[in-house]
Amino acid sequence: MTAKSDFNAEEWDKLVQAPALAALRVIHADRGGTLRESLSLARAYAEARQRGGGELLDAIVSSPPALDPSTARSPEQLAERADQALRDAIELLERKATPEEVEDYRQFVLAVADTVAHAHKEGGFLGIGGKEVSESEQAVLDQLAQTVGATAR
Repeated sequence: MTAKSDFNAEEWDKLVQAPALAALRVIHADRGGTLRESLSLARAYAEARQRGGGELLDAIVSSPPALDPSTARSPEQLAERADQALRDAIELLERKATPEEVEDYRQFVLAVADTVAHAHKEGGFLGIGGKEVSESEQAVLDQLAQTVGATAR
């Protein structure tokens, strides 16, 4: 079993920030809903804490990410930063964690992104006729799944 103590501070920061960066990609995929989507990020972490998991994932969701959204000035920069952070985090976990912990982390990243995507209906009028997940949000979700190399569960 892998624990927080198996990582140095820089490595731990990578593991904690990557899921939040993935969520930011979804938030910025469409205009509108940013407040709801931001609140849903916190809800996704709270739900993961309640569900529990292995020691490693529990420690990750208990460590609030400290992100400065202004560091990625454009959607392209944010996408590049998030994808690199996810690749780095997965690579790090593949070296230090069990395969089950790596897969749990992948699924957690995708669950956070999916929760954010479903937080706000896109389009429609006064919430009527809108889509649960917009095409641009779905494209980001698909890209994130490819980036983390997740398998269907």
